[in-house]
Amino acid sequence: MLATLNDVLLPARRNGYAVGLFNTVNLEMARGVLAAAEKLHSPVIIGTAEVLLPYAPLRELADLLVPMARRATVPVVVHYDHGLTFANCMLALKYGFTSIMYDRSTSPYEDNLRDVRELAAIAHAFGATVEAELGHVCNTEGSDEQEVGSPSDYYTDPTQARDFAERTKIDALAIAVGTAHGAYKLPPKLDFERIETIASLISTPLVLHGGSGLSDEDFRHAIRSGISKVNIFTDLNAAGAAATQRVLNEGKHALTDMIPYQVAAMQAATETKMRLFGSVDKA
Repeated sequence: MLATLNDVLLPARRNGYAVGLFNTVNLEMARGVLAAAEKLHSPVIIGTAEVLLPYAPLRELADLLVPMARRATVPVVVHYDHGLTFANCMLALKYGFTSIMYDRSTSPYEDNLRDVRELAAIAHAFGATVEAELGHVCNTEGSDEQEVGSPSDYYTDPTQARDFAERTKIDALAIAVGTAHGAYKLPPKLDFERIETIASLISTPLVLHGGSGLSDEDFRHAIRSGISKVNIFTDLNAAGAAATQRVLNEGKHALTDMIPYQVAAMQAATETKMRLFGSVDKA
């Protein structure tokens, strides 16, 4: 059934577990994620990010995910992650996404606040929910790493987070506390105290980006500290690729040989995260 962030994250915040966002770029990924959610009776957030649009255009992915979410027997949020442009966020709303992340985190604070507040008002009129980012979650690859002297320079300020949440009326807030997007070169060090402080100041559910590659204990500690949503893509992507390689190593080269392995591997990776996040039987 189609759901919004409020449907799945407010109960998660109240009851101390987290719901996973699993970004997807094709039918195999979507099948694996939704099969895991239904098997484990877990709410789930599924979608794509603006950076992934070259691999799966927004309209085509909406045509795939929205009907699948409607047919599901568990709550499914269809989420547009890291929307960088107002135009694409509006297209996602038009195409039926029930949740939008408008990422203006690299802009000055007042610009981020103004732009997010505007989109939140529009999205709420659509019946959709909005996530924003305050501070900046860097990338382990590319220019981000070269631009930052220290990741802690970009951590979310707790007092600013309270002001931002109150003035924008957002439904979820992604915070920068030591994670990064992509595969980690070195183990990350999360600022759990910062998570706890922010969670104590605002009622808005908190989001951890850059979740792939964290240790199980990192996830558990972050969720205990106040995280209600965790974003996953790299682990899922790697699981599908590894399954493809196994099929090739077995001497099979047809795409139809690979698909069942890919779906099963990505379902298993999703189930592992759902158990870790504590969302099993919470649908």
